[in-house]
Amino acid sequence: MNVRQLTIGLIAAFATTATFAQEVTVAGSTTVQKRILEPGAAGLKSATGIDVKVQGSGTGKGMIALFEGKVPAAAASETLEEAVGSAQKAAKEAEKTISVPGNLQFHEITKDVIVVIVNKDNAVSALSKEQLKDINSGKVKNWKEVGGADLPIKVVTSHAGSATRAVFQKQVMDGAEYIAGATEARTTREEIAEVSRDTGAIGAVSEGFFAQNPSKAKTVKAPVISRPLALVTKGEPTPEVKKIVDFFKSPEGKALIQ
Repeated sequence: MNVRQLTIGLIAAFATTATFAQEVTVAGSTTVQKRILEPGAAGLKSATGIDVKVQGSGTGKGMIALFEGKVPAAAASETLEEAVGSAQKAAKEAEKTISVPGNLQFHEITKDVIVVIVNKDNAVSALSKEQLKDINSGKVKNWKEVGGADLPIKVVTSHAGSATRAVFQKQVMDGAEYIAGATEARTTREEIAEVSRDTGAIGAVSEGFFAQNPSKAKTVKAPVISRPLALVTKGEPTPEVKKIVDFFKSPEGKALIQ
């Protein structure tokens, strides 16, 4: 083989590899990011040739990116109706006007459970729905009112537009507003860290994510809070996004979900 033939062969091989390695960007839920897309990224690429990149901005912001055509799919950790609501909240927070497409499709991959967390030094081990509602809305402000120590309660929640916050608010708080001045965390990791730092803090996060990063927090017995984890598209998913959904619903992909 002469130099010219070798060069042509290398170019052809590179072109084939470049064509096969397709990069797809998904924006949205950090729960979907940390439980599905990131831990399964290598397996996905090996099986499909798709290199998935994730912008963990929260469900609401991810949905806005989808609406605006910036990404082919948004990651959501709540129902489609709730995800649209989170987008509207995030847009309001950013003083931004959005238009919700009428052809959104919801591609559920798995289920997730939200758990209530407190500092590991907090003696409280169980809280009812009513107690959680009263704590997070500010009606109950001291742990001694729910069987704990004489210690002020610090409510920690995720940011506006977060699916975890929206689901907790709907299922546990019956739509009530959080106490004014509640600490808003930008990410799940930040919320766990905040609860780990403050003995009086309380939060609510993905069970799967917490199992990976418990830090100095613990879960308490509470009502079951379940929600879907999914990708959302405008109309039919692109072939690449369909491959992502199909992979994580396959036995091989399911085994990589954390």
